Amino acid sequence: MRPATVVGLLVLLLGIQPITTDLYLPALPMLQRELGAGMPATQLTLSALIIAFGLAQLVAGPLADRHGRRPVLLVGLAAYALASLGAALSPSIEALVAWRVLQGVAMAASVTGARSILRDLYEPREGAQVMSRAMGGLGVIALLSPLAGGLIAQHAGWHAALAVLAAFGAATLAAVALCYVETVPRRDPCATRLAPLARNWAIVLAHPGFRAWAGLSALAYGGLFVVLAGSSFVYIEVLGVSRIGYGALMAGNGLAYVVGTVVCRRWLVRHGLRATVRRGAWFSLAGGLGMALLALGGLAGVAGLFACQCLFALGHGVHQPCGQAGAVGPFPEKAGTAASLSGFLMMLSAFGVGLWMGTALDGTVRPLAYGLGVFGCAIALVAWTLVQRDGEPAARPAPAGGAVSP
Repeated sequence: MRPATVVGLLVLLLGIQPITTDLYLPALPMLQRELGAGMPATQLTLSALIIAFGLAQLVAGPLADRHGRRPVLLVGLAAYALASLGAALSPSIEALVAWRVLQGVAMAASVTGARSILRDLYEPREGAQVMSRAMGGLGVIALLSPLAGGLIAQHAGWHAALAVLAAFGAATLAAVALCYVETVPRRDPCATRLAPLARNWAIVLAHPGFRAWAGLSALAYGGLFVVLAGSSFVYIEVLGVSRIGYGALMAGNGLAYVVGTVVCRRWLVRHGLRATVRRGAWFSLAGGLGMALLALGGLAGVAGLFACQCLFALGHGVHQPCGQAGAVGPFPEKAGTAASLSGFLMMLSAFGVGLWMGTALDGTVRPLAYGLGVFGCAIALVAWTLVQRDGEPAARPAPAGGAVSP
């Protein structure tokens, strides 16, 4: 495959995650009213998706190591398109949550496959540069999704917003079927056997570099999920922004993320992985802590919140390419397993945020602002300590032996 083809496929495979979460955000308050759902049940349409996504990655990664990336991607994307159609036709909140769970399971194949392909083809530093290019395209999807979702929800309702996901899944399925050439270096017939799988998990989790990079990614995504789970209610219900206006704000947030990926690429060439993350942590800290201080001082208007949110998004554009490439870097023979564990930790962080948001949203800006403040501080702490100490992928090779035999 040509490099441009690889980047294009990564954009689609990774982009399935933000479009699934972001496109219907402007429709959440409308969905809640039309289905007569409470706040916890409405938040469950996000948090159930995320925990299913996280758990399924633990299976999707080893399956891709055993059978190859291509069959897992094709089955997963077909299931995603079907689940998205079911979600669009849901008559109740319970049915919608069930279809969102299936969406999350199917989405795991796409995202885990993309991270595994990255390690199949590139070494960690080069992989981070390629991932930052792909995440620039992913950022465009994140930029357009809430804006398109606001327009669709305003004029056609929340069912139509969810129907777009089925079309995106079908298009991605076609792209993989037509363009993707298998990249797995060597299929591991033992990858899905319980005892070898447990030993592989233990090897990956014991690696200090993995813990540093996976921890950074988990915290960065947890902070992002604070915005995903809480911003529509804060901006629309508390601050009186229209659905289309909210979509425009989230599009601006996506643009800041794209800028962050561009900054990441430039810093990687000049400074390397660890120094890039060390610099990016200032964006995360300034955005999160700034929003918390605005809320604490009673100064949290739309402009101030949005400015801090964009600073945090800049940092996210730096941390995610580096974190995801760094987490799989030490494990060329177990890329699927490492990618699945990293992804599971990210989704576990997001699931916790979703459960908390379901009870914490109180008609004020405080849950959004304080939540982002906590994550901004935690990201900076990990970026300046664990990543600097253990985050050079080549410094600590994984234990010898490649795939574990039974």
